[in-house]
Amino acid sequence: MSSEITAYIERDRLPVSALLALALAGFITILTEALPAGLLPEIGSSLSVSTASAGQLVTLYALGSLLAAIPLTVATQSLRRRPLLLTAVSGFIVANTVTALSGDYLLTLAARFLAGVSAGLLWALIAGYAARMVKPSLKGRAISLAMVGTPLALSIGIPLGTFISGIIGWRSCFMAISALSVLLMLWIAVSVPDFAAQPAAKRLPLSGVLRLPGVRSVLAATLIFVLAHNILYTYIAPFLQAVRMADRISTVLLVFGVASLLGIWLVGITIDRWLRAGALLSTLLFALAMVLLQWGGGSPAVIYSAVVLWGLAFGGAPSLFQTALAKTADDSADVAQSMLVTAWNIAIAGGGAAGAAILTGFGPGLFAPTLLALLALTWGTIWRAKRHGFRA
Repeated sequence: MSSEITAYIERDRLPVSALLALALAGFITILTEALPAGLLPEIGSSLSVSTASAGQLVTLYALGSLLAAIPLTVATQSLRRRPLLLTAVSGFIVANTVTALSGDYLLTLAARFLAGVSAGLLWALIAGYAARMVKPSLKGRAISLAMVGTPLALSIGIPLGTFISGIIGWRSCFMAISALSVLLMLWIAVSVPDFAAQPAAKRLPLSGVLRLPGVRSVLAATLIFVLAHNILYTYIAPFLQAVRMADRISTVLLVFGVASLLGIWLVGITIDRWLRAGALLSTLLFALAMVLLQWGGGSPAVIYSAVVLWGLAFGGAPSLFQTALAKTADDSADVAQSMLVTAWNIAIAGGGAAGAAILTGFGPGLFAPTLLALLALTWGTIWRAKRHGFRA
């Protein structure tokens, strides 16, 4: 490592500009992934396909991310980090530009798959990159700041993008994301330091990374926690309908988004001292939210209180899990993060499938008890990992 980079890392303050560039990368990733969900009728009409077929744009994105994260990260360990980061961002420029201009359904699906591949690589890089830019005592805060783009995209970017698309059209929205990605590449080139590839002697095979003490515990806790979240988040509309709040879905999601931002801020200022406590507390707050939803009487005040607790719990969760994994995997952080990306996407898909089964077979009333059982497993996994993974 050059003396310039060593001096950069040894500063007692966060490299805010570089970390915000990573946060914008995450913002663009989430925006690219989720924006089509609110525009399916318009996209389907423009491409002359059904709304259900248009929904496969979301599916292909997730599939690309799921399939690419681990093999791409392993295959690119020998490459310098900043050019690799720029390559991942350039994939969004190509994919979103093709999506904006294409009139062919199959070509658009291919573009969405490419966007997913770029996302899989990018998510594997962000946390490890942020951790490498700072001293060990600042790793958690750095990762939290780099991850702030996710709740911003969910709470502000997607609703705003959906609204703007009604004015300028969905194609123009995707072209605007491409333009924003170009600006991001310039920002990265100016503000984000470059790092050498991982030395060959320090590279572990995939199985070796998985066998590192604590890695499996962090991955298991992440998978179960995110599965619980996505069961409810995916089917929040029928749940609210069951408690006679179907007309307040937008408000509920806004409250969740604002609470998530507060959650990521609270985690960001405490994570380097209380990572284990933060992970346990987030799980407990999520469980308390489910208790309120199940046995709180179902009044709007109780529902909103539960949503606030849920948002607080989930907002900081990505930072907590990614920081735990980055510290546990150390030199193999990028490969470990690619496993986390894969686990996260499996949990998203699993949440959709499990939620559908619960909704069809038992109704939304079983969501909270199911989530409580999953959160109990999450708590137990974190609690047992006090030596490795979520260290005391």
